[in-house]
Amino acid sequence: FDSFLRATKYNNEQAQKKIKNFYELRGTSPEWYENRNPYLPEIQKLLEIGVFLPLLEKDDKGRTIIFIRVAAHNPYIHKQDDVFKVGLMTLDLVLDKVEDVSVYGVVAIFDMDGVTYGHARQLTISMIRKAVHSWQDCYPVRVKGLHFINSPVYINVVLNIFRRFMREKMRNRVHVHGYDRNSLHNIVPKRLLPEEYGGSNGKLQHLIDYWRNEVTSKESWF
Repeated sequence: FDSFLRATKYNNEQAQKKIKNFYELRGTSPEWYENRNPYLPEIQKLLEIGVFLPLLEKDDKGRTIIFIRVAAHNPYIHKQDDVFKVGLMTLDLVLDKVEDVSVYGVVAIFDMDGVTYGHARQLTISMIRKAVHSWQDCYPVRVKGLHFINSPVYINVVLNIFRRFMREKMRNRVHVHGYDRNSLHNIVPKRLLPEEYGGSNGKLQHLIDYWRNEVTSKESWF
């Protein structure tokens, strides 16, 4: 309960509403919350690919930075619901490991590199609505920014669908950066970023291996 209170700035009514939404989401979304065995082949493969990668150090404001590699998976092999499942499994671990994430919040960096029509076609309206609902109304985190990088010009067509389900506060925190790497470095210091993103904090594969090992080692916890 404390994490929900912190996330809502100790507004008891909002915290209770968020808890209710959180458990309702788990009850109505078996595709995300059932069969969470990290050794399942479909889960292991997505962990190997690295679709959801929190950075291991926080930024100067204490925020947790999460890279979501939107197009890292093959949409003709992997189900989008499994991608969401792996993301939420990892997020649940972050919430368990990092107590103050509910205070300082999360900045999500959506890497759109390699996105195709096949990826977009996986996203149904109901799936988009539920994904926004989970971040906005259910999880005990403060979303401080949603940043889209390596994004083609037509990305706003898809983002406009997401925006329909966002309240104004969250809509105002959506930023599209195109291919401007300097723009990314204005959000996340280079010292925190993997080399593949112009940073100096080791290889991306190290981050992928870390979270694969973390999630896999928590089989009984899940």
